[in-house]
Amino acid sequence: MLAKQAATRRAHGAANRVRIIGGQYRRRLLEFPDRDGLRPTPDRVRETLFNWLGQDLPGWNCLDLFAGSGALGFEAASRGAVQVMLVERDAAASLALERNRQMLGASSVEIIRADAVAWLACNRMAWNLIFLDPPFDSGLAAGILPELGGHLVPGGLVYVEQGAEIVVPAGFIMRKRGRAGRSHFALLEKEEATC
Repeated sequence: MLAKQAATRRAHGAANRVRIIGGQYRRRLLEFPDRDGLRPTPDRVRETLFNWLGQDLPGWNCLDLFAGSGALGFEAASRGAVQVMLVERDAAASLALERNRQMLGASSVEIIRADAVAWLACNRMAWNLIFLDPPFDSGLAAGILPELGGHLVPGGLVYVEQGAEIVVPAGFIMRKRGRAGRSHFALLEKEEATC
């Protein structure tokens, strides 16, 4: 049934596209391949997230783990982030990300084809904002989230989206949370160290 619905949407040209909702690339369409678990963050949820963030991200550096369609990372670049790194393991999805980067002329975006967990273990950069939106219902977010504090600047933020209620790990504060259909999403802040 789902395959038939996907084929019908593709025939009408509606599937595998997501629109950037704000900033300099507003209204531009990103195309992405069919992949199990690849569900771009819906417009309404992205709008809520960027309202929480204050709309623009001038001077921010952002990491989009499990980039998939790239909707979150390209949205951040559209809103002024100076560096956006998209990490995606799937070859077809990575190729689509590169095509979208070129189509937008998004020079602040870098695409890394790698396993997000392995790449993160080797990376030592500190980010203002990390998007953690792994394949839906994969359960990967819960295991990775506690490790992200060491990859954030003081007061850095993590946006997490998954199919289950979000449990806040030690070292983080819940700033905002929401739910849309089966998706739970939240914005967490790295707790300041106290002496």
